[in-house]
Parts: sequence; structure tokens; C-alpha cells
Amino acid sequence: MVAHTFAYICIYHSVTCYLQISGTEEATLARMLFHCTHGVDDPERAIVPFIAANVAAASGQEAVVLLTIEGAWLCKRGYAETVAADGFPDLAELVTSFVEAGGQIWGCSACTTPRGITEPDLIPGSQIVGAATIVAAVADGAIPVALG
Repeated sequence: MVAHTFAYICIYHSVTCYLQISGTEEATLARMLFHCTHGVDDPERAIVPFIAANVAAASGQEAVVLLTIEGAWLCKRGYAETVAADGFPDLAELVTSFVEAGGQIWGCSACTTPRGITEPDLIPGSQIVGAATIVAAVADGAIPVALG
């Protein structure tokens, strides 16, 4: 038995809500897949998944940010620095802190390929994965998380 406190954060339209739960029970780790489909086309929707993924990684959960569609650009070196939204944390710093906390970044191969993003272009902590890897992660119990 482990005593623990979990803090959950919900972010919707720049409003942050906190829920804190304390208790004594056996602690379990979850693998969470945070889906990010946006980049400079919608900075808020690009940033929010990384905020939540940072919370998960910092709390010891196994966290993966899955980049698809326009979000696939975020696994390319230098791109996160071009994405910003007033009132939101710096995306490049969020990406760095996420990886430093043990988070993984997956770029969907079906989305990186037509954008010309290859392995040498990738930021540290990221990799290009195919649909089979994503499906296998969910089949093995990973929790898909869609924000925005």
C-alpha cells in the first residue's frame, strides 16, 4: 500500500481546473497517449497536449505525445520554436521538459512522410512510428487522451 496524492488538471479555452485526490491504495502506472494534431495552424491546440503530457510525465506516468496531421511538424528540429499563443507556456520549453521527464514523442509515419520529415530531422526524444506501433500500444492498455 502506498499513500499518494493525484492532481488532475483540465484545461479548456485557457481556463485551468484542478482536481486533487488523496488516498491510500496500491499505486499503478498508466501509459497515456496524448494526441496532438496541430502546429502553427492552431497554436493553442498544439500546446495544450504538451501541458497535460508534462503533468503526466512529472507524476511518474508513462507518457507519449502522438503527433499526427499538422502536429507531425512538431517532431522536426526548430519547428516548436515557431508555435506560440498569448497566455500559454513556451512550446519549445514544454517539449524539452517533457522529454527530460522521460516522455516520448511519436511522429506518425503516415503524416511525417508526405511532409518530408525523416529521422535525421527529429528532435531529441522523438521517433517516427507506424500505425502498428500505435495500435499495439492501445491494445496493450495505453490510454488515448485527446485534448482540444
